Amino acid sequence: MAPNPISFPRREGRASRQAHADLPEGTYEQEFGRDGFYGPVSHLYHAHPPTGWSDWQEPTRPRAFDTTKTNAASASPWDATALFANAAVKFRLWRAAGAMDHLARNADGDELLFVHAGAGDLFCDFGHLAYGEGDYIVLPRGTMWRIEPMAPTTMLLIEATDDRYGLPDKGIVGEHAFFDPAALATPALDERFRAQRDAPSWRVVLKRRDALSTVTFPHNPLDAVGWKGTLAPVKINWRDFRPLMSHRFHVPPSAHTTFLANRFVVCTFAPRPLESDPGALKLPFYHSNVDYDEIIFYHRGQFMSRDNIHPGMITFHPSGFPHGPHPKAFAAAAKAARSETDEVAVMVDTRDALDVTAQAAAIEWSGYVDSWK
Repeated sequence: MAPNPISFPRREGRASRQAHADLPEGTYEQEFGRDGFYGPVSHLYHAHPPTGWSDWQEPTRPRAFDTTKTNAASASPWDATALFANAAVKFRLWRAAGAMDHLARNADGDELLFVHAGAGDLFCDFGHLAYGEGDYIVLPRGTMWRIEPMAPTTMLLIEATDDRYGLPDKGIVGEHAFFDPAALATPALDERFRAQRDAPSWRVVLKRRDALSTVTFPHNPLDAVGWKGTLAPVKINWRDFRPLMSHRFHVPPSAHTTFLANRFVVCTFAPRPLESDPGALKLPFYHSNVDYDEIIFYHRGQFMSRDNIHPGMITFHPSGFPHGPHPKAFAAAAKAARSETDEVAVMVDTRDALDVTAQAAAIEWSGYVDSWK
């Protein structure tokens, strides 16, 4: 039986009446919570920034990686650059070399494709999907698929190996908040799909327990003439999102949850109005990673909470220490003339510790840990 949390509100010393707003003068707020942003939580008000370290000794530290330095393209998603992994999720970065000459089929988990750059067509058991920059595509476990890029394509591949992808519970704001499920596109058995059906033979490269097997068919196995049911690939673009926000309160990342799996969550930071109340924080608040490792992939725009970060970079904050805005971010926020954010990023919080691959370490910005000084 899971224990009920020990939960009862208390207040001690100088503290804000409302989290993330009207902080006591000269203090820095740190959110100390469990289960990411979903569980019991308290807010500590410090005299100094909780990220004001002067030195950091290994092995656990905040890290940053620059995927723009991975230039090698590959013909298959199975040859993509492996970046991070644990028993429940795997991250890869794929620069497609061109149209795939085989079908991929993952028997280990669902695939979530995030299109960082490019455009083209995806063909699968269920039909045809056109894809473009900013699209998420969820491919259920066992789906056969391939892509035909029309423009150089870079994708972030997030494989759920422990469970399937689902949508978060929207709670009191209702199921249409953030994005309406009706905005999810499914594959069509259209003219493009029918045209590719006539190929004489196809190879299917199957991944099971991370081993690859090749199965050859004397015909094209993407030959469906119809389908029905409640299980299919889906696609949605970040431009379809309508972020939850408050003009008086900086909402936590959990409000931007896009997809859920058993041991991790996927959130999307999309452009939104800045808080207008003079007492409200306009930057992400300092918070402690107590139960989750955090990955953020920076897709486009100007990232309000960090300097020296550009599109295509990834930050990794393992559990066990507080993190938050870089020092220069406060001055930049105070001078900002714009009334809304200009950033798009994909955040993944994992309940289990992530391993960093040698391929990721080769593109690491080793000075990231010192960027809070």
